[in-house]
Amino acid sequence: MPLEPLSQKEIEDRLAELPGWSQEGDRIARSYRLPSHFAATAMVVHIAQVQEELDHHSDLTLGYNTVSLTVNTHTVGAVTKRDFALASRIEELAPGHGAH
Repeated sequence: MPLEPLSQKEIEDRLAELPGWSQEGDRIARSYRLPSHFAATAMVVHIAQVQEELDHHSDLTLGYNTVSLTVNTHTVGAVTKRDFALASRIEELAPGHGAH
């Protein structure tokens, strides 16, 4: 069964369960502030590991002490349930890196 884009209502409902995440056009997005550049870099590596595991990848930006990402399902060109699965996993790992 192919992935289907989520409706605007479904996106809004799921975003309500992920504080800090927002919709930016055809993507969901979040930025994190971390205690140091090293912590931000470690979080990027951890996110990359999860993305490989899920075979689903975000656009990821590393700043001095920030990590920003946007997610959508490239093959669909829209937000799908896979994007929220990745976002949830990132939310689970973020506190371990001191992200807020």
